[in-house]
Amino acid sequence: MASVRQRDGKWQARVRRHGFAPIEKSFQSRQDAEKWARAIEREQDLGAYVCRSEAESTTISELIERYKQEVVPNFRGAHTEVGRLANIDKAMGRLSLTAITSQVVAAYRDTRLKNVTPSTTLRELQTLSAMLNHARREWRIPIINAVEAIRRPTPNRARDRRLEAGEETRLMDALESKGRNEKGQLLAGTRNPWIKPVVVLALETAMRRGELLALRWKDINLSKRTAYLFMTKNGEARTVPLSSAAVAVLQALPRAIDGRVFPVTPNALKHAWERACEAAGIQDLHFHDLRHEAASRIAERLPNIIELAAVTGHKDVKMLARYYHPRAEELALKLG
Repeated sequence: MASVRQRDGKWQARVRRHGFAPIEKSFQSRQDAEKWARAIEREQDLGAYVCRSEAESTTISELIERYKQEVVPNFRGAHTEVGRLANIDKAMGRLSLTAITSQVVAAYRDTRLKNVTPSTTLRELQTLSAMLNHARREWRIPIINAVEAIRRPTPNRARDRRLEAGEETRLMDALESKGRNEKGQLLAGTRNPWIKPVVVLALETAMRRGELLALRWKDINLSKRTAYLFMTKNGEARTVPLSSAAVAVLQALPRAIDGRVFPVTPNALKHAWERACEAAGIQDLHFHDLRHEAASRIAERLPNIIELAAVTGHKDVKMLARYYHPRAEELALKLG
């Protein structure tokens, strides 16, 4: 039985029925209160009633915080996921879960597309969608995934950026520590002695940034010239063969106390990379582009695509094609 009464300047509707927990909600007008009560009774009559109190009282910020604590730590790219969640929180954190409609998500998409690439926007929408699905399936919060109802942006065309003539020399020079002058002041160049070796090893092995920073000395076998990666992006371990140049780089490295080959944080590497590119006068070169460059170089020495995939760790030849970018002029020379 539904009842409506005025309380503290608002109209409070209360629905009590046998077999259901009592439910109440306040409104600014009596008409809205009665309309809500009739809708609840109708849903209960049809057996379609779902208690939405948790969804109504929980904000996106609160959901994000729980998601970061209970779910995100299990992700291999946890730090990246946290960054995407921060963008979502900034835009719609104060909204309740029931307020996340397709119109709200579409507006978020359109705003982000004005500031970032379609691929970045798409990944943020995927993160939002995954969080809403998890809340619905695992935490039993009765919400609708509004992301599924909107048009998602088309991803950017796969990058095919490779190092141009002279760029590698300038980049390596910018990464080289120049020491200090007679006054003890640091000269140009990176201050971190591990940054240049990371870049060289990336070019020699086609390893991802996360794989390089996760390397530990116990997983390196210099006599067999291999590096064992116990966890990679595709969820499987793989053993990476090391070239003579890669072995030389590793042999020259100092040993960190914690056992890591490169005791560098992703953020430190990012900033050092950006400074080096600026100092070298290189534009639009991402660290991940080194994987493209390395795959293309290794392909010249390993023309067998199965062997190439074993080095780069690709399970799908189609995905490998995104990283192998031979230059047209080089192919022309091979044609004769």
